Amino acid sequence: MSYKRRMLLLILLDSIIVASAVFISAWIVYPSMDVFNMDTLAISAVTLLLAHHCYAFIFKLYHKVWAYASISELVAIVKAVSLSILTTGIVQFFVNDFSVYRRGLVVTWLLHILFIGGSRFSWRVYRDRFIADQSGKKRALIVGAGSAGAMIARQLKYEAQHTELCPIGFIDDDPDKQKLELYNLSVLGMSEDIPSLVKRERVDHIVIAMPSQTNGHLKRIIALCNETKAKVQILPKIEDIASGKVSIKALRNVDVEDVLGRPSVELDIEAIRQDITGETVLVTGAGGSIGSEITRQLMKFKPKKMILLGHGEYSIYKIDMELKQIYKHSGIEIVPIIADVQDRQRIFDIVETYQPKFIYHAAAHKHVPLMEYNPHEAVKNNVIGTKNVAEAADYHRVDTFILVSTDKAVNPTNVMGATKRLAEMVVEDLGRKSGTTFAAVRFGNVLGSRGSVIPLFKKQIEAGGPITVTHPDMTRYFMTIPEASRLVIQASTLAEGGEVFVLDMGEPVKIVDLAKNLIKLSGLSEDDIKINFSGIRPGEKMYEELLDDKEVLPGEVYEKIYVGKTGKIDMESVLQLIARFIEYNPDQLKHALMEIVYHQNKERVEAALTASG
Repeated sequence: MSYKRRMLLLILLDSIIVASAVFISAWIVYPSMDVFNMDTLAISAVTLLLAHHCYAFIFKLYHKVWAYASISELVAIVKAVSLSILTTGIVQFFVNDFSVYRRGLVVTWLLHILFIGGSRFSWRVYRDRFIADQSGKKRALIVGAGSAGAMIARQLKYEAQHTELCPIGFIDDDPDKQKLELYNLSVLGMSEDIPSLVKRERVDHIVIAMPSQTNGHLKRIIALCNETKAKVQILPKIEDIASGKVSIKALRNVDVEDVLGRPSVELDIEAIRQDITGETVLVTGAGGSIGSEITRQLMKFKPKKMILLGHGEYSIYKIDMELKQIYKHSGIEIVPIIADVQDRQRIFDIVETYQPKFIYHAAAHKHVPLMEYNPHEAVKNNVIGTKNVAEAADYHRVDTFILVSTDKAVNPTNVMGATKRLAEMVVEDLGRKSGTTFAAVRFGNVLGSRGSVIPLFKKQIEAGGPITVTHPDMTRYFMTIPEASRLVIQASTLAEGGEVFVLDMGEPVKIVDLAKNLIKLSGLSEDDIKINFSGIRPGEKMYEELLDDKEVLPGEVYEKIYVGKTGKIDMESVLQLIARFIEYNPDQLKHALMEIVYHQNKERVEAALTASG
């Protein structure tokens, strides 16, 4: 039906309702009509009719989609009717010798609401009961009967033509909500009932609507959902609830970050804001996984100028375009710079030109097997590159320099870990004698970063398998990219000079369990996607190590942040290696790296070289 025809139909319907309400109420209240002035009755009817149409347009009663009417629409009806009756009463007062038929107006008000509301809501009732076709729909169970769950249920029920899901009930762990109903959907049980309910109710789809839950509880819910064959989707963060973005379209597939995620850390926002706001910040490796996320996090604190330095043209172009689009009206100057940290003079010129207050050094080669085959490149980028940027910071009196390091620098058995340990030594040494505050931040594998196993596993699943895992017992520590980046920024506010900050990385995860989770989250089984074990690659450890109590200072300096004890640093050996490394063959270079890391301890050097294969 066209808009004009629909509006004319509603106006005609309302006109009949209003006129009927006036005369019916007069007959109910004054059956003999002996006290009622017929002229006043006629004037009241005309006034009420005109007033109703006037307020109906003001409150948009003719513009609403009544098939989806709810409380807000009912409130609009009550407002329009009440003001119409009030206007009619005022007219009666002046035309009827300062008297008002109060009882008649009250009954008219009741009938008016009953008839107008009934005419509107009857269409929604009819549509829900007889028109909405649930055939072919997927039966959906909503986990969480709070505000988010209720909003999802409402949209699934009343926007049925736009979705393939048909909600059949809720799951909620609140005992007080059991057996209650929301939008005619019952709370069917608690989270432990999910597997049995999915089977009993023939559930095809599970929607997790618990955006404010802690990660521990969410992981348990996801594990229970994964025991079933139903597809599982989840709502995004609680911030989207507050901004009104919760909708069916916001649902996303459960990702491995949800399964492995940990309780989020509350940052000291004020301390970071005081340091960053209005200052110039330089991030090296700004196009990489960690570097780009550090820039995203830093931009929230409104620096005066953000310098994006990287060697890859396209990666710097992407993060530059992203930030400029998001912060185009912020007044923050974003400067993309293509440069190689191995180019010492170029780095010194950049630092001199822009005079940053903070430098976050995230540029590095980080792929373990690749660096085993290319140790000279690892030294050039990870050691010499760090030395160049750090010495430029020292020479030009940058306030704070933060090196992004790795847990692979702990007792390294590979070239990548050893070169990152040497980079830490460079930073620690400068931190002891420079006016610039130098520190390193060490953390584990980052979920979804370039070169990590998760993107590889996802590609292998998309290709139909198999997934290749090196060893069934291999474990790693994992963090999300945003968590790692936030903790790096927080550590920069804690640095006093020369520290190696160690981030608490939670519990280790078996790589094979990670692969199994990804298969399940892709809606497949191990019968569909096989897992092959390829053997440990050159330089890889079976287990990554965290610093033990003897290697960190007592207590956290901040939630999930510890300070490692600084050991002996043989900077003379580091400088000699930098001067001569090009003369070594790959095996000799690796041996020289291990000698520096383990301070010429032959037994430990041989053990590290043997462990690397």
